[in-house]
Amino acid sequence: MGNKKLQHDAFEFYFSLGPGRSYRTVADRYEVSKTAVANLAEREDWQQRILDLERKAHEATEKRIAETLEEMGERHIKMIKVVQRKALETLKSMPLNTAIEAVRALDLSIKHERLVRGEPTDRAALDVENLIKREYERWLISEDSEGEEAGDGDGDDGEAS
Repeated sequence: MGNKKLQHDAFEFYFSLGPGRSYRTVADRYEVSKTAVANLAEREDWQQRILDLERKAHEATEKRIAETLEEMGERHIKMIKVVQRKALETLKSMPLNTAIEAVRALDLSIKHERLVRGEPTDRAALDVENLIKREYERWLISEDSEGEEAGDGDGDDGEAS
């Protein structure tokens, strides 16, 4: 009778033990030998089943995280657009010299929209990005130019032993 109970829910118990799980713990719980548990585990491929369950749980968690981040981004974009709309409405209805708060709200909302969308939020970030691109291109051009100059040098190309 112990064997039937062992076969019925032993894997679920074993899995529930978490990373510290052991066949000995299962054997003690069901009052059977460790060998009986090991034999059942082998027949039912417990180790592969655990790997599969953990992989599925990990994938489900990653999917929930991605959905949460996507929902957050969409929610932030909606809020930013409301602020932009309100700021533009305020700008339309006020004289330019008294509309500075609307301008600030609009500027702030634009920066936040760029941030949510993964774009640089200020001129310095754009300048750094452009500087990196220019330096990258400069180094590529310099390296190519050096290669051409070396090829036009003293005529030793191709004479290596």
